[in-house]
Amino acid sequence: MKLYDFTLSGNCQKIRMMLSMLGIEYETQTVGLLDRDQFSDEFLELNPFHKVPVIDDDGLILRDSAAILIYLARKYGKPEWHPDDPAQIAEIQQWLSFSVNEVFNGFAMARALIIFKREGDHAAVVELSKHGLDVMEQRLKDHDWLALDRVTIADIACYPYTALIEEGHVPLEPYPGIRAWIKRVEALPGYVGMPGLPYAS
Repeated sequence: MKLYDFTLSGNCQKIRMMLSMLGIEYETQTVGLLDRDQFSDEFLELNPFHKVPVIDDDGLILRDSAAILIYLARKYGKPEWHPDDPAQIAEIQQWLSFSVNEVFNGFAMARALIIFKREGDHAAVVELSKHGLDVMEQRLKDHDWLALDRVTIADIACYPYTALIEEGHVPLEPYPGIRAWIKRVEALPGYVGMPGLPYAS
């Protein structure tokens, strides 16, 4: 297994966590996003959308963090991570979709505008982020996990950019349910961190 990785990427962090929690050995190929390595001909053959993460599992090339999480859970994990029941699959999928919409376009973008100095309307992104946090808090104030009342790939998909959101100048202090959930994720066997994680507050 090879992971095409960038250390500061929350999307890559999801895959690093999943690989560690499943006990999968892998090698890392760093893709220097700040040096625009993602636009090299070699990398574009792996992912024409020029994004990380990408995995190479014995010749099977997969892009997109949500797709990779599903693959790893189904091939290497126990059914609890991603079960067979259609209703349970759909409940998890709701949060995977949340991770690639509200979380990425809100939480991750707020952070990117600050730490990577990207151009954009930070105030608008913060408002989008707060709406997403409100939705998460509504769930997590009465539940330990995002889906199925047990840890699933939904939690792995949403964790990194949520726990990093304060780097985007969006406070988590008003969200006790989310902060408690972050600590539960970080207490899982096999958890690994990255710069900024585990969450310090």
